[in-house]
Amino acid sequence: MINTAPDIFSYPQYWAECYGTAKFLPTSRAEMDALGWDSCDIVLVTGDAYVDHPSFGMAVMGRLLEAQGYRVGIIDQPDWRTAEPFMALGKPNLYFGVTAGNMDSMINRYTADLRIRHDDVYTAGGEGGKRPNRAVIVYSQRCKEAYNDVPVVIGGIEASLRRIAQYDYWSDKVRRSVLIDSTADILLYGNAERAIVDLTHKLADGEPLEALTDIRGTVVIRNAPPAGYVEVDSTRVDWPGNIDKLPNPYEYLPEKDKDQEDGKGGAKNAADDVQPLRIIPEPLKGKERLPEKTYIRLPSFEKVEKDPVLYAHASRVLHLESNPHNARALIQKHGKREIWVNPAPIPLETPEMDGVFGLPYQRVPHPKYGKAKIPAYDMIRFSINIMRGCFGGCTFCSITEHEGRIIQSRSHQSILDEIEEIRDKVPGFTGAISDLGGPTSNMYTLNCKDPEIQASCRKLSCVYPTICQNLNTDHRPTTELYRKARKLDGVHTISISSGLRYDLAVEDPEYVRELVTHHVGGLLKIAPEHSEEGTLSKMMKPGMGTYEAFKKMFDRFSKEAGKKQYLIPYFIGAHPGCEDDDMVSLAQWLKKNEFQVDQVQTFYPSPMSLATAMYHSDRNPLKKVTYKSEKLYTPKNDKQRKLHKALMRYHDPENWATLRDAFKDMGRPELIGDGPQQLVPAEEKDQQKRRQVQPTKPGKAARGGQWSGSTPKARTDDSEPQRKRNGQKAAGSRPGSKPKGSVKKAAAGGKKAAMNAKKAGSAGKRPGKKAPQRSAKRG
Repeated sequence: MINTAPDIFSYPQYWAECYGTAKFLPTSRAEMDALGWDSCDIVLVTGDAYVDHPSFGMAVMGRLLEAQGYRVGIIDQPDWRTAEPFMALGKPNLYFGVTAGNMDSMINRYTADLRIRHDDVYTAGGEGGKRPNRAVIVYSQRCKEAYNDVPVVIGGIEASLRRIAQYDYWSDKVRRSVLIDSTADILLYGNAERAIVDLTHKLADGEPLEALTDIRGTVVIRNAPPAGYVEVDSTRVDWPGNIDKLPNPYEYLPEKDKDQEDGKGGAKNAADDVQPLRIIPEPLKGKERLPEKTYIRLPSFEKVEKDPVLYAHASRVLHLESNPHNARALIQKHGKREIWVNPAPIPLETPEMDGVFGLPYQRVPHPKYGKAKIPAYDMIRFSINIMRGCFGGCTFCSITEHEGRIIQSRSHQSILDEIEEIRDKVPGFTGAISDLGGPTSNMYTLNCKDPEIQASCRKLSCVYPTICQNLNTDHRPTTELYRKARKLDGVHTISISSGLRYDLAVEDPEYVRELVTHHVGGLLKIAPEHSEEGTLSKMMKPGMGTYEAFKKMFDRFSKEAGKKQYLIPYFIGAHPGCEDDDMVSLAQWLKKNEFQVDQVQTFYPSPMSLATAMYHSDRNPLKKVTYKSEKLYTPKNDKQRKLHKALMRYHDPENWATLRDAFKDMGRPELIGDGPQQLVPAEEKDQQKRRQVQPTKPGKAARGGQWSGSTPKARTDDSEPQRKRNGQKAAGSRPGSKPKGSVKKAAAGGKKAAMNAKKAGSAGKRPGKKAPQRSAKRG
């Protein structure tokens, strides 16, 4: 069933709309007085500096609520040690809205190896230490201390990815839903425009918050399930509740075909090769089980906290229940309370997207920061988001869990208007747009060919193991957008710097030609992530054959355009399912293809991702999980993770001794030597080889090196997580010590940090090629 929702701009405006539009949303009582306000209706609290720009979540929420007629103030990066800073704008009439900011506060603070970052790219001057660990919990509790009778609404990516019990990498345990730990009243997950508009108007109309329990995209606490619902019990793995997908109204699939295998280890998806014969009704047994009147009971927090297999099972169920058109509510017991997760919000339509991005943003930081630079803003001030969502389903990435699989796209005119606004309004614009993108730049306007099929689908990815036959892969709207944008007066360069899904791109050679000829400034980021099928299958990424096909196309069109251009492939080490031998094969692939990577990344277990469930449980939730499921090998301790990182940097003399010892322990001494399949020199030739190796400066391409951006800084702090992994003390610099690795400008560190929860891999380039002098960021 296709669900619909009212247009977010169709609600009657609140009475306070008479105050008009603020140049900047106020951050002090003096600014409120200048606007003639006696109070704020809503106070938003954020862990980021306030930048009035559509790439910053609090600006979007604030401007959207302002457009609904409400008076909105912002408390940015308050001192969380007391409640007093949370009273700076007085008592809000309706509620506090709390977010950690554009990034999860723990990922913002710690590297994948649990080293502390010394900077914060979302802070003026790049200064670290301006937000607490687990900022949503801390801010929410301080708001309650300030005014205990004011509702607290939490949202943003940190709250969104902690909506149920979740594995916490930093403490190495399963934590409760953040809604309980924060003492907040309601949680909004995903891109929350629709939920926050609906919630705010209902509160303004006098509806009690405790009665607002069924708003899509929200999580609430209940004492018991609602009356009139049918429960599907999925609290046990060997006798799970039924998670069958809804029938496709255009298909007829005989019973004998239902259990047929697709040859790749999974059950055949009915929508992949069925014949559109006739419409069939949904079979109903016993009580009618319509999605909106059914909920699924997950294993309780107390169960998943102690049982990793149940945790993996719960993760699988949650991901299968993510399509807003067929998802059922989820319930999870936490002690005597029940966490109730309503189905995902209905995606915004194109006119609504245009409206959100067309709000009166100043597109600059608040004037109170003076000349202090905010590195994340400097990165995106000339870039434009053209879409939201991602249907790739990469297991190590949490974007899909936050933004959903259904692509939400803006119109051409809205995007072109924003380019002209940047040209006419943003200080320092010289004619170059740095990006027309989003989570994946070439998913713009791509969705299912048939809305009815999309509404019934429960696939975790539209492109893995192969591209779904029901997916529209026509890139012409994107190609036409690029051509229109290039014709605008005052714009001489438009780059595409968001990540590219190359398995989609090869479906449309004309798009690749357009991209390579006009929109690649010498370097293009893509993310194979690994070379080995076993690891790629756990990532849900395509094989290297697709990469090679795209590379041939890229090289051919670059040559036709008379341009010397290079691909920057990213890779991840220590991913769940990745054996040491897999990393050896990747290192040999890198050597064969003449890549010497400098920046490398090991797997970062972010909350709620499927790969994190693999990491914690040693099981594969891409398949049905039982206690008899085959255990998955996962590199966890520091020695293993460092080995995987060293293998990606096999060319670095600092790693040679480590690798020689590892190869001997693995029974692979044939990897030592100077041959094409050998990775490190023999010990007697070590010094001779070291003298031949020239150091590669970060951010530059050197002979035998690669194109590399600067290494992110580490933050100085004494609150590094001190936990153990497999009996080893957590890795990290001592508090106050000099961080390992290169420390460059905060803006360079932001190249990696500003991409929300998307995991960065390693970047590489063919040796001997000189590259333009600029840093590359991960898409």
